Amino acid sequence: MINLRDKGAEFWERSNRPVRVLTVFAILAVIAALPYAGNSFLQTPIAAFDAVLVYPMGMFILMALGLNVVVGKSGMLDLGYVAFFAVGAYTMALLSTHTGLNTWEIMPIGIIAAMIAGVLLAIPTLRLRGDYLAIVTLGFGEIVRVSALNSESIGGALGIAGIPFPPGLGFEYQLLDQKYFYWTILVMILLVIWVIRRLTVRRPGRAWESIRQDEDAAELMGVSTYKYKIWAFVFGAAIGGGAGVFYASRSMVIAPDNFTLNTSILILACVVFGGMGNIWGVIVGAAILGYLPDRFRFLSDARLLLFGLVLVIFMNLRPEGILPRKKREKAIVKKGSGATL
Repeated sequence: MINLRDKGAEFWERSNRPVRVLTVFAILAVIAALPYAGNSFLQTPIAAFDAVLVYPMGMFILMALGLNVVVGKSGMLDLGYVAFFAVGAYTMALLSTHTGLNTWEIMPIGIIAAMIAGVLLAIPTLRLRGDYLAIVTLGFGEIVRVSALNSESIGGALGIAGIPFPPGLGFEYQLLDQKYFYWTILVMILLVIWVIRRLTVRRPGRAWESIRQDEDAAELMGVSTYKYKIWAFVFGAAIGGGAGVFYASRSMVIAPDNFTLNTSILILACVVFGGMGNIWGVIVGAAILGYLPDRFRFLSDARLLLFGLVLVIFMNLRPEGILPRKKREKAIVKKGSGATL
């Protein structure tokens, strides 16, 4: 896997701008055409392949990108990320069923609501580190789920049904043909990647990197670690909230059981499995972990055993993930070279 990536990086470095642009467009064209691959070996035994592309694959990728900012780039262990997903979903469900607002009008409201939830969680808890932070975020995720479960005003255990599809722009979203849902979430993923890459090379990205490496040293060097940790948390929450809005609009019905701790753990597994801190690794990891359970659904409960076995074996073979961080690899190589000299 590393050799393939190195060859790809070498090709990219040697290519001029027109070749790079054509390469990117060719890759995007292949990815955009995936809904038409449903009749190939990729077809899942029960769910339609285009539906699997949207959820869980597309949704897992989107949420994993948001969690990667918190866990992979800033080094904070968050076990309650599903709470922001739930906030966005319930915002969509409540406003769409009680007002005349559509999905795209509710989207910024859901994102802001998730960001507010992120601030409310971050301010009192981000002075904690490691296991303590993980336990607090886990508790927050459960508080949100249990609150929804016991609040009859928002549907209680039955949840909220009758959530409308997004309005199409010259086309119509359909339950039996989900390629438009897939293309929409693909655009959302590309937008998130663009924003993350812009932030990574600027002050917030450098601050997150320093916090991940050594928070105390970053503080001594003048980095406002508390402020940038809040930024990371709020930015990750915004992505989770946006994903929740779109998920609710696509699913038409939501319930507290959609937002359990298992979802948070699975999204975290996508980040670790793909390679923490590496955008492309996280995407690959989330796509694989989203696809495999549906591909082997014919095995019933045994598929979970197979799924767990794949994770255990692969993480033993590649503990840094499918595509580990480049900077980390370069540092290791440099360190090794220095030792030999």
